[in-house]
Amino acid sequence: MENNNVVIRPFDAATDLKKLSDIWFEASMKAHPFIGQARLIEQRRLIEIEYLPKAETSVACLDREAVGFISLLGNFIGGIFIAPDRQSLGVGRRLIADALARKGELSLEVYTENEQAVRFYERLGFQEVSRRKIDDFGFAFPNATLSLKG
Repeated sequence: MENNNVVIRPFDAATDLKKLSDIWFEASMKAHPFIGQARLIEQRRLIEIEYLPKAETSVACLDREAVGFISLLGNFIGGIFIAPDRQSLGVGRRLIADALARKGELSLEVYTENEQAVRFYERLGFQEVSRRKIDDFGFAFPNATLSLKG
């Protein structure tokens, strides 16, 4: 579904950090329950002090309210998260399209247990490049690396 009401703008740490952290946490609890709430709470701190400030982050807004974001490290999508109550409205698709238009190609890693996300990326044309059995934190949560060329 295409949503023409989505406005994408640059991340502003002064006004966006708390809201995007909330979106990340709520979406992660829904998409990654296998990780567990305690680990997600630990990771949330990294999101706030490390990842969001250092990445090239774009914020998706509906009616001036931040409802999702994408964080890029070069052409790599470090994260894309949409508020659970705003999923399936085309917000993620718009964020990917915007990033692809700017970068020309994109890659990402996705937990293979997050079947909704895997299907989303496949529908957009991402192709699997590789898999690994361990995540970035050394836990046995398989990841797939996907890529998309514009």
